[in-house]
Amino acid sequence: MRIGAFLLAAGFPGRTHADVLDSCVATAVAAEEAGFDDVWVAEHHFMSYGLVPSAITMAGYLLGATSRIAVGTAVSVLSTTHPVALAEQALLLDQVSRGRFRLGVGRGGPWVDLEVFGTGTDRVGDGFAESLDLLLRALRGGPVAAAGERFAFREVDVVPAPHTAPHPPVVLAVTSPQGRALAAAHGLPMLLGMHADDVEKAAFVRGYPAAVPDGRVPGAAGTGCGIGARGHVSVAVAHVEDTTAGAQAVLREALPRWLGPGLAGHRRVDDAPHRPRDPVAYTDLLCRLHAVGTPDDAVARLAGSAARTGIDHVLLMVEGSGDRGRVLENVRRLGAEVLPRLRRVRPAG
Repeated sequence: MRIGAFLLAAGFPGRTHADVLDSCVATAVAAEEAGFDDVWVAEHHFMSYGLVPSAITMAGYLLGATSRIAVGTAVSVLSTTHPVALAEQALLLDQVSRGRFRLGVGRGGPWVDLEVFGTGTDRVGDGFAESLDLLLRALRGGPVAAAGERFAFREVDVVPAPHTAPHPPVVLAVTSPQGRALAAAHGLPMLLGMHADDVEKAAFVRGYPAAVPDGRVPGAAGTGCGIGARGHVSVAVAHVEDTTAGAQAVLREALPRWLGPGLAGHRRVDDAPHRPRDPVAYTDLLCRLHAVGTPDDAVARLAGSAARTGIDHVLLMVEGSGDRGRVLENVRRLGAEVLPRLRRVRPAG
C-alpha cells in the first residue's frame, strides 16, 4: 500500500491562524520523517474548516520544506480558477521539484466562492468538463488554444514544459457517477473522500472500467497519471492511542468543536437554504468508518478497507485531535507502528 497524509489546516477554535498553518507545515515535515509516501493539502475559501485558500501555493512551500516526499493538492478547486493559470503553476512545481508534485482537482460546490472570483455557477455544472479538458491540454506544455463556450483565446506557448511526461500526475475528486464518467473519459484516477464508506467506494471502483472509453487503466504506463499501482486514492481519518476508547474519546471531544463552525462556513451562491452536517453525528460516523483506535485497530481497518475497495493508496487525515503535539505524535506512531505493516498488504482486485 501507498500511505499519504491529508492536511486540512483545520481551524480549531482557540488556535491562531499562524499556529494552525505553522502546524500544518510541521506535520508535513514530520510525515516525511515518519516514512509517509506523500502529503496532500486541501483548499477552502472563506471558512474555518480549512485555512488554506490556495492548495498549490502551500504545496510549493511544502516541497521546499521537504526533500523526498511527494506533495499534492487535494484538491485545487478548478471551478474558481482559470485552467491555464493552474496548469502553469503545476508545471512550475513539477519542474522545480523534479517530479515530486501531484495535482488533485475537483469541481467544488455551489458556494459563494463562484461569486467572489467571478467564475459563475456554470463552472461547477456543464462548464466543468470544458475546464478539465483545457487544464489537461495545458499541462502537456507547448502550444494551446481554445475555442470553447467558456474559454476562447489564440494559441499560446505554455511554459515551462513538464518535467514528468506527458504531464504531472493528476487525480480527480469524484462524488457522483457523472464525476466518475468524467475521470474515466480522461483516464484519471479518482480521489474518494472520507465521508464515503467502503461499500460506496468499492461501487465507484467497480463502475469505473465500464466508463473508460478505450480500456485505459488509471496509473498505467502512458496515461501520465502514475499515482499508484491501481491509481485511485482514498481519504480516511487516522488517530491512534494506546486504547481504542482513548483514541475515540480524543476525536469525539475535538472534532465537533471544529466541524460545527467549520461546516457552517459553507454559503451557497444562490442563498438557498443549506443545512450542514450535524457535527456530533458526523464525528460518530468518522470514528466508525476509519482508523481510530490502537495501532492494531488502524492496521486492521486500513487493510480491510483496501481489501474491500481494491484501493491501494490512502491519505490519512491526521489532524483530528486539533492539538499540535498530539498530531505530531499521531504521525510518529502511524509511521512507526502502522505504515510498515500496511506496506505488506496487497489489496484484492
